[in-house]
Amino acid sequence: MADKSTDKSRSTEQIQADHAIRAMGGADEVGIVRSGQPAEIHYMYRKGCMLVREEAVGEVRSILDRYTQRLRNARRTATPPPARERDQVEQVVDGVRLMWLRDMGTHDALNLVQEGNDEFDIAGIGAGWAAPDHMVHISGDAATCPATEPEPVAQGGAPYPPLATDPAAGAGVKVVVIDTGFDNDMRAVPHWLRGVTGETDPLIKHDRVLDPYAGHGTFIAGLVRTVAPRAEVRVLSHFSRGGATWESTLVQNLDHALATEFPDIISMSAGTRSYAGGLLAFKVFNERRLSQHKGVALVVAAGNDGDRHFFWPAAAPYTVSVGALGTDWRSRADFSNFGGWVDVYAPGTDLVNAFPDGRFTYQEPPNIPPTLPQPRVETFDGMAAWSGTSFSTPIVAGLIAARMSRTGENGRDAAAALLAEARAQAVPGVGAVLLP
Repeated sequence: MADKSTDKSRSTEQIQADHAIRAMGGADEVGIVRSGQPAEIHYMYRKGCMLVREEAVGEVRSILDRYTQRLRNARRTATPPPARERDQVEQVVDGVRLMWLRDMGTHDALNLVQEGNDEFDIAGIGAGWAAPDHMVHISGDAATCPATEPEPVAQGGAPYPPLATDPAAGAGVKVVVIDTGFDNDMRAVPHWLRGVTGETDPLIKHDRVLDPYAGHGTFIAGLVRTVAPRAEVRVLSHFSRGGATWESTLVQNLDHALATEFPDIISMSAGTRSYAGGLLAFKVFNERRLSQHKGVALVVAAGNDGDRHFFWPAAAPYTVSVGALGTDWRSRADFSNFGGWVDVYAPGTDLVNAFPDGRFTYQEPPNIPPTLPQPRVETFDGMAAWSGTSFSTPIVAGLIAARMSRTGENGRDAAAALLAEARAQAVPGVGAVLLP
């Protein structure tokens, strides 16, 4: 979204948030934290639980148990309540646990664990040990969205950016796309998509009705192949619930992808703002797992808020974070996040690539009332134009793959070399830029 100060943008944010909340279980399951003036969604999270570092589980339980018992004693109820069941704890990945809370809300528990409680003489353990289970979503603002909704392009149109001039670019390199899935039933498969595999995108219905975010993974796979035509591309379906998932679920799926898919590059166009200091499960996942997979590059979208606030995991040092350029490829797209934490910018506005054939009903302004008498409906014929940092991200992933096939470097070394080149030729007022 280019200008979130307008009524149109705020209504778009709420539309997107409502869609994600419904898909992820409704208001009983999803909490919202707002910030700023006017108050906008900062992040969304799973109610009734929190993520805890494995080594702190015992101490966290002790703090919660002591607080609950002392609170009951202070109330001096005539009939003591039955003993509270212990909080249920589930393993997420090595080093992090999901703790379900029975007696208090997520943020009350987090504040207690971090700061303690003076009234009951309970000491906290400080920051960094526990955090919400954030909702992570297809890269957009604090709700969920690409920067725009897709626009139909006539069948047979050429992709933009155009196909790489080196037909061997990406040979021997595997790119795993973590997204909505892939259209395995496309009526006319563009030649640059041949050989791409993936889990079926459930947002493409059997009657070719396209739900919001349908085709997101297919479009991204096409962009990787446009830049790296010989790369092996595999699309996984991990954002199929309204374009969103829980942080805990996502790191489990990433862990499984590392173990079973053996990627050189992971391209993920998703993220969120966060509680404090980033995403705890991602941080532990990097410490215990990703950092042990030598050479795997994790390329992620910087998000479409149009501001410099941290967006995670893009802001983390172990990722390659990608912002979007405007149509001239020399200026930053107005919807793109920016700041010193964004590593590089690539084309991300009005890109054209493969998209499912089917019928799409628009969900956002200006394609719905009151601008139009009824929601706009379009029939897509295999191609679309789309904008967002979601789509600048696979271009950088493809460029890394293309360099790997030329130089023999692994994913991390190829990414580091490309970023060094981009910084050496940074565009004033934008930053490091990579072009296909």
